[in-house]
Amino acid sequence: MSDYTHKLGRKLNDLLEKNYDAEKGFLKAAENAKHGGLNSYFTDKAKECTGLGDELKSELRSLGQEADDGGSLLGAEHRSWKELTSWFSADDDEAMLEETIRGKKTSVDDYNEVLNNISLSGSTKELLEIQKNTVDHS
Repeated sequence: MSDYTHKLGRKLNDLLEKNYDAEKGFLKAAENAKHGGLNSYFTDKAKECTGLGDELKSELRSLGQEADDGGSLLGAEHRSWKELTSWFSADDDEAMLEETIRGKKTSVDDYNEVLNNISLSGSTKELLEIQKNTVDHS
């Protein structure tokens, strides 16, 4: 396995881990949301994260890399969505929405970091661009 493939695998697993964190945060928010519409919104966002994660796992497998199962611990700088869970525990709909906006911006930045700092094959680049746009416009 080349250094490039290993480095790319780590970066994709970082994005996968962040999707796991976001999914957990959105599920927690759905539990705590007082407004029914917000509950549905957060549940839908959690499902979106699941789908993005599944796509990343598939891409990792196509590269011959193992996908993280969500149990590994990354450094604090890689766990920005972890803070989301604590905010979503606050039982405050407005705070949860504000944190969703902040988390979305962070997630787009994470995708841009990978897209701009690693030479990617066409299929991987296309996947990450689509996922970034999904996060940015949802």
